[in-house]
Amino acid sequence: MIAAPDQPRIDEELSAAVLSHLDVQIASARRLLATILAQGTAIRARDVEAVIGRLAEVKTEMSRRADLEEQRTNLLVRAGIALGVPAPQVTLDAMTMLMPVNEGARARQRSAELRGLLAEIAREHGINRALMRQELAFLDHLVRLIGHEPETGYRPGGNEPAPTYRVVDAQA
Repeated sequence: MIAAPDQPRIDEELSAAVLSHLDVQIASARRLLATILAQGTAIRARDVEAVIGRLAEVKTEMSRRADLEEQRTNLLVRAGIALGVPAPQVTLDAMTMLMPVNEGARARQRSAELRGLLAEIAREHGINRALMRQELAFLDHLVRLIGHEPETGYRPGGNEPAPTYRVVDAQA
């Protein structure tokens, strides 16, 4: 069957590359989510070494994800050339026009799965950040109590210690 002049041509290689790339992205997102969940567990357990270990794993996975972003950009450029549009304008729906119908449907399903994983990662990371802020605020409070230092925070006069008042003057 001859494609209509305005209909882009099916690109089997691009189709396979897109599906493969989505699989690699999903695997990376799953590793990242598992690490972030483990980090949350470590934060709750106040296991400093485990928190630091998970942070190193997050950094490693984020480095891998930077490479995946470069690969994604290359796929968008390739699809953009085939579609006759600049890469930033290429959407998954546009890209699926270059894929066989069944593979396009699989790409949409995998993309939805990836978006779901990334949303869950963002949510869990936000929870971890809040937990860390809470733990650090508590630690700051304890250190100030031990060191007999005034609490920090907003005061009308700035960072100066709040004035102390004697309710009963026992020196009379």
